[in-house]
Amino acid sequence: MSFRDDNEEGRGDLRKPFLHTGSWYRMGSRQSSMMGSQVIRDSSISVVACVLIVALGPIQFGFTSGYSSPTQSAIIKDLGLTVSEFSLFGSLSNVGAMVGAIASGQISEYIGRKGSLMIAAIPNVIGWLAISFAKDSSFLYMGRLLEGFGVGIISYTVPVYIAEIAPQNLRGALGSVNQLSVTIGIMLAYLLGLFVPWRILAVLGILPCTILIPGLFFIPESPRWLAKMGMTEDFEASLQVLRGFDTDISVEVSEIKRSVASSTRKTTIRFAELKQRRYWLPLMIGIGLLVLQQLSGINGVLFYSSTIFATAGISSSNVATVGLGAVQVIATGVTTWLADKAGRRLLLIISSVGMTIFLLIVAIAFYIKDFVDVDSNIYSILGIISVVGVVAMVIAFSLGLGAIPWLIMSEILPVNIKGLAGSIATLANWFVAWVITMTANLLLEWSSGGTFTIYMVVSAFTVVFVAIWVPETKGRTLEEIQWSFR
Repeated sequence: MSFRDDNEEGRGDLRKPFLHTGSWYRMGSRQSSMMGSQVIRDSSISVVACVLIVALGPIQFGFTSGYSSPTQSAIIKDLGLTVSEFSLFGSLSNVGAMVGAIASGQISEYIGRKGSLMIAAIPNVIGWLAISFAKDSSFLYMGRLLEGFGVGIISYTVPVYIAEIAPQNLRGALGSVNQLSVTIGIMLAYLLGLFVPWRILAVLGILPCTILIPGLFFIPESPRWLAKMGMTEDFEASLQVLRGFDTDISVEVSEIKRSVASSTRKTTIRFAELKQRRYWLPLMIGIGLLVLQQLSGINGVLFYSSTIFATAGISSSNVATVGLGAVQVIATGVTTWLADKAGRRLLLIISSVGMTIFLLIVAIAFYIKDFVDVDSNIYSILGIISVVGVVAMVIAFSLGLGAIPWLIMSEILPVNIKGLAGSIATLANWFVAWVITMTANLLLEWSSGGTFTIYMVVSAFTVVFVAIWVPETKGRTLEEIQWSFR
């Protein structure tokens, strides 16, 4: 039976992507002699350009995460909020993201990856406008929830889109751009927050999505999604654009067709079918990595870094927080370079081991500080050690555990369960992120040393989890990776 016949039943009404790019890339892929096709071929509408456009989504994600840190005191003063009301404002982005995560997989499967990003961008813009014009807490809360909803969809869709368009030799580097963009967004929020009022900062938060929306019209849809929907002509044209008009794509086309033809005809799958090894094992690995990523306490450290630095005795804690954001960007940039050289699994192990060591150092420093005189030199030295340890912990996290779990999740999930399984994994990540964010401040008040000890134990367990369960995906096609679980 032909590829088209195999997929005809599953197509249903899904005959065209929600956000169609038009016919320009099909004309280019056929090397049309019409005026302008040469311009298209020479303009390098490539995978890198597509990644740079969709990376605006994770920048929005990071800006949302970083916004609450530099604006806390100003918003509380201007709107007369209590600390608990502002804490609720900060946590509502995670609540919205959980709702977005639940919907992300099905939205992405039903209307395509690009259409899903368009759906995510619109509530983000509305949310930032609501915050910028807020006169009381109700508009703040509504805006934060809308932002979170958009971010929940972005956090699933962008890594999946990048993994599905990237050639296997660049998939690690390009996939890591997702987390790199998140860290850039966080740093921009920290940095701009030092200089501009919170309402203007909210207006600036609109920029990534206002650029992303028109940009989506100029990039092709995921060829693997088009293949799954049975749109053969669009699928091959999209892949030709991504690989270059002079590239022979016949082998890759055959692999994708074979993979899609061997999967179920249905566009959805029942929970009961997840019991099969080829489904539950990659789902368990994907959920495990994304949950352990958050249980390491990274969000607690980043959200309350100013408090941690102040506790350690650093006077300019806000400036130190900006420095921490910059360090995170640099370290994640290194991961982008190493992902296709060192491999995903090795980077995860190095990252987790590093976090375990540095979290232990920070915990010991805080424990000893409780028994040392505040005016002594030893107390100052321990403060420096704890700050260096926190920075080193963030660097270790950024070298693997920050970017790689999202990359591996997008690589190992089979195409016919990616929507459902991806939603479950993303929801688990956001739920644990919410728990960590809500509990970190309470734990730090209870015991700084105890808090970092808990995070250290989780990081040590992550080393074991990666060593036993996580496969190496470097240098393998998505189809090869998914076949290995059968």
